[in-house]
Amino acid sequence: QAQLVESGGGLVQAGGSLRLSCAPSGRTFSRYAMGWFRQRPGKEREFVGALRWSSGNTFFADSVKGRFTIPRDTAKNTVYLQMYSLKPEDTAVYYCAGSTNDCSGGGCYRHPDEYDAWGQGTQVTVSS
Repeated sequence: QAQLVESGGGLVQAGGSLRLSCAPSGRTFSRYAMGWFRQRPGKEREFVGALRWSSGNTFFADSVKGRFTIPRDTAKNTVYLQMYSLKPEDTAVYYCAGSTNDCSGGGCYRHPDEYDAWGQGTQVTVSS
């Protein structure tokens, strides 16, 4: 099973920025989308944003829209989660995920079950 490796988490003050990275570990795989999820203490894993690999189009949860972006470097086969204007409520373990499922609807790639490769998670802590 393809796996992903994340890096870039850490502690940042409210209003600051942070960039997470995600790349395949070992065997690369064809993917239709790359997603980012987060899990806050005592909460279920929630959708943050995703990128459709063929088009480069991105879409985000309302809670992060306008503050987060998902750039990618196709030469390095790497995607990023660029986070700006961070808030204490953004504190969570962040996961990247890859989907080999071809989905064309507007509600696609927003649920963890649609993904079949995951990173190990990285902690992001935003202090007030």
